Amino acid sequence: MTAHTVEYIRYRIPEQQSAEFLAAYTRAAAQLAASPHCVDYELARCEDDFEHYVLRITWTSTRDHMEGFRESELFPDFLAEIRPYLPYIQEMRHYKPTTVRGAGASVPSLYAWAGGGAAFDRLTSVFYDKVRKDDLLAPLFADLDPAHAEHVARWLGEVFGGPPGYSETQGGHGHMVARHMGRGITERQRRRWVDLIQDAADEAGLPTDAEFRSAFLAYVEWGTRLAVYFSGPDAVPPAEQPVPRWNWGAAPPYQG
Repeated sequence: MTAHTVEYIRYRIPEQQSAEFLAAYTRAAAQLAASPHCVDYELARCEDDFEHYVLRITWTSTRDHMEGFRESELFPDFLAEIRPYLPYIQEMRHYKPTTVRGAGASVPSLYAWAGGGAAFDRLTSVFYDKVRKDDLLAPLFADLDPAHAEHVARWLGEVFGGPPGYSETQGGHGHMVARHMGRGITERQRRRWVDLIQDAADEAGLPTDAEFRSAFLAYVEWGTRLAVYFSGPDAVPPAEQPVPRWNWGAAPPYQG
């Protein structure tokens, strides 16, 4: 996936024009919100010097901004609102994200919220005990590696924001995909897998709050649907990718 482009526009607006400036951008924002080329936007005001503003707009690409939005029927109305403030622009550039990125600890990861590695160990232990006893899923795991539950616990832990245990010992997303190639997983089996892992989450004592369980189920649905595809006869192995990193309400997991 191609990384998005972030446009930064820095303004210095005289204090006596600030109210009109904010009102103009409130109206102009309707055009950004309507654009299929705009991912998100935010206008921030400096706390140290109220005359300084930074507008951040994330575009699907620089080309989509320059040739998509600017040549669309939305742009004239957008420009009409902000035109009086063009002389106050101090910077207007496009930026590409680098590999230096991450999240702070102000919001706990799903991994931490679940209870860390011990919680995922309990989850996979309970889950694969159910799988072995299930008529629909047991044939898929007839040759189950004794360490499989541990590997999946490391995988899920890393996916949900824990340490890179799977990547360091097994590989990235491509390695997990390879484990499903040619297995011919059916939709009925996928659905049973989803049901059993939710039951296992209950029995293993994972958090039951709506926010955690919705994020947990979102990944399970995403991952199992990919597993069905990659297990089929027409599957094309993906290029090497890192283990996806899931977060609260996050989808899709890959960024750039």
